[in-house]
Amino acid sequence: MLQYDLFGPLDSLLAGPIEYVLLVLVLANIASRMLEHRTQVDQYESGGADAISRHPARVATNALLVLVSFYYMTVHYHSGFVTAVLVLGLVLTDFFEFESRKVEARRELDLDKPKAAVAASMLVLVYAAYVSLFFLVEGIWNSIV
Repeated sequence: MLQYDLFGPLDSLLAGPIEYVLLVLVLANIASRMLEHRTQVDQYESGGADAISRHPARVATNALLVLVSFYYMTVHYHSGFVTAVLVLGLVLTDFFEFESRKVEARRELDLDKPKAAVAASMLVLVYAAYVSLFFLVEGIWNSIV
C-alpha cells in the first residue's frame, strides 16, 4: 500500500492510532451530548428559553470530530470519506437539534431528548467501531465472505 506523508510528523504520530482516536472522540461526543441535555434542561428550568446555550464540551468534540475525520481522509481515503460524511451529518443534526430545543423552550414545552442527534452519533459510533475494532471479527468475517 502506498503511504503518503502529507502532514509529516503528525502522520508519524497519528496515522497508526487514528481509528482509535476517532472512536474515543465519538464516545466523548456522546457523553458530552448527555451532559449538554442535562445542562439545557437545568438552564430552561432556571432561566427560560433565553438561558439555553450550547455546551462548550459538545461544541469542542464536534469540532475535533470534524478535524480528525478530515485528517483521517488523508490517511485512509475511503473509510475517511465515509467517516467525514457521517460526522458532518452528525454536526448538522446537532445544529438543528439545538434549534428545536430553543423552539420547545419558547413554546414552553418540556425539552425533548435529542433523538436525531443520538441516532446520528450511534451511526458514527458503529462505523468508527467497525473501522477500529475490525480485528476482533476479522477471522469470522473472512471465513464467511
